[in-house]
Amino acid sequence: MSVGKRALVTGGAGFLGSHLCERLLAEGYEVVCLDNLLTGDAKNVLHLQADDRFTFHKADVTEPLNEDVTPDIIFHLASLASPVHYSTYPIETLRVGSLGADNVLELARRGGATVVFSSTSEVYGDPEINPQPESYWGNVNPVGPRSMYDEAKRYSEALAVAFYRHYGVDVRLARIFNTYGSRMRLDDGRVLPNFMVQALTGKPLTVYGDGSQTRSLCFVDDLVEGLLRAAHWQSKLTKGQPQTGEPLIVNLGNPDEATVLQLAQEIIAVTGSDSTIDYKPLPGDDPQVRCPDITRAKKILGWEPKVPRSEGLRRVVPYFKEALARGS
Repeated sequence: MSVGKRALVTGGAGFLGSHLCERLLAEGYEVVCLDNLLTGDAKNVLHLQADDRFTFHKADVTEPLNEDVTPDIIFHLASLASPVHYSTYPIETLRVGSLGADNVLELARRGGATVVFSSTSEVYGDPEINPQPESYWGNVNPVGPRSMYDEAKRYSEALAVAFYRHYGVDVRLARIFNTYGSRMRLDDGRVLPNFMVQALTGKPLTVYGDGSQTRSLCFVDDLVEGLLRAAHWQSKLTKGQPQTGEPLIVNLGNPDEATVLQLAQEIIAVTGSDSTIDYKPLPGDDPQVRCPDITRAKKILGWEPKVPRSEGLRRVVPYFKEALARGS
């Protein structure tokens, strides 16, 4: 338990952020949730507001942060994470990965906070090796249709490492792979929400290309556990002193790789849907493989996913049914 410690969660009203806020309260933290609600939803944290240890601020992390917020640890999750949203808001995506990251790191530098940075598997681009270890530099198109997200995250990683080396800010970079669970938006645009909505409404499931491209899905509870273990990892860094080398950089995801076609078939089965599959042309820069090498997470954090995909899919069906019923 972390009684008396204060955590700031940027993007805390989003899908992943809201689950993290919930878990932090359960661990004894005082939690400050910051979100501009561009893609987050205040309803995701409404149930937490009865707890006097929880505070919600509608604010944009790209603007100067409130000096009264003095966290012990910052979880920087603010970002537009789905292709639908970062394609709609490309400038905002780049700004949160640059200005937002800088504001978070400056707050940490001034107050001596630890920062868990949510990076992404997208820093590996369309990888030429599989699974992807943290040592892989990636294969990213810097001007492609996904570049606003990929390059925002790659820049924020570089900025975090610069603050680590130059100012001795205690940062940990978590490269998050596909995560799913309750509170995902129905219009999220990523493979699992798309398939769930299509299957539950009886529409054909849209598979791009021949469906042989792969994804690795991690249940949200497992991912949150990984973020907490990254936060609690005992660094040997002396805060405020220049550093050499790299901070903790770790993949968080489920290495149980599946083809997109396989996922479509599994979701049709778990929902009991009569949906068929509709094949469409593969979009540009769509990664052909995506699978984390979690050797480092196992060794350093003692972490690996516990929820198998079959169980996770079964758990999440009621949420999507309810969300569709209320039209959210």
